[in-house]
Amino acid sequence: MLEISHFSYGWVTPVMAYVMSVTGCLLGLRCTARARSGEGRRGWLIAAAIAIGGTGIWVMHFIAMLGFSIHGASIRYDVPVTLLSAAIAMIVVWVGLSIVATGRWGGWELPIGGTITGLGVGAMHYAGMYAMKSDAIIDYDFGLVALSMVIAVVASIVALWFTLNINGILATCGAALIMGIAVCGMHYTGMASMSAHQAAHASMPHGAGAMQLLAPLMVSVSTVTMVLLIHVGLTEVDEASRISEPVRPEPVRHDPWSLQSSSRGAQANSAVTQRAAAGAGGMTPAAAQNHGLPQQHPEPYQNPEPYQYPQPPLYAPERGAFPPAGGYAPGTGV
Repeated sequence: MLEISHFSYGWVTPVMAYVMSVTGCLLGLRCTARARSGEGRRGWLIAAAIAIGGTGIWVMHFIAMLGFSIHGASIRYDVPVTLLSAAIAMIVVWVGLSIVATGRWGGWELPIGGTITGLGVGAMHYAGMYAMKSDAIIDYDFGLVALSMVIAVVASIVALWFTLNINGILATCGAALIMGIAVCGMHYTGMASMSAHQAAHASMPHGAGAMQLLAPLMVSVSTVTMVLLIHVGLTEVDEASRISEPVRPEPVRHDPWSLQSSSRGAQANSAVTQRAAAGAGGMTPAAAQNHGLPQQHPEPYQNPEPYQYPQPPLYAPERGAFPPAGGYAPGTGV
């Protein structure tokens, strides 16, 4: 049995694979959140499928494959099958998202969509493994293969649940971290099922080398992911800027020389008077008329007689006044 190494470059490839998986899942969750808003739904679902299936799953898979090596054997990649595996990943994710987005399966959207997506992700993984050609004989432990498929289905159901229920940015980041762990766990579980043996009459495999094929493909898909990420960010900023602030009513300006302000003041005083009458147990004239009751008019304001100042006496010694020369007339006061 030949020795297999999954970490030929140390922890560089698994860490990069996990980062790309989290990035793709994060972007896909934001795209699905935009799809739930109702505007451009189909376009956002396609963008989410490219992000999750292309970057979150396929790119993660082949970044991890860069660290895979078989000591004493050569590895090449079949270009058409490798491209087919990328298409499978994006298509199955799009199918799963479309199923859960329609809501026409009687409450079974999540398990059905998750199962289809999980089986498709497993098919992508093993299609990528089939695209790897080697001059060694490769065998698989079917128990671990089945376990990896179960992980893929469960991870897909959880991922689709996240796409339906996650809205906040912190919750989205947490969901993306969990999805990245699930995708990487599925990949390395499937890789652990492999074993290699020396072939008796082995020939040099045909195909492209890992760096010749995978590096350009991964750079292309990652570039598309970054463009989508920038697009999502710009559209969210644009929508936030379109939300207008509530219009506050301007205060009424009273012009002391305006007849309109005076009439408004009179109307306000009239309304206050009517409310005061109603609170005192009475009824306004209009309400009394509607109820057939006699109107109660307040008594008119009686102006008192003007104050009559008393006439001062003609004789006021304190003021230095004297009686007339003829004296007082009896009974007349003069």
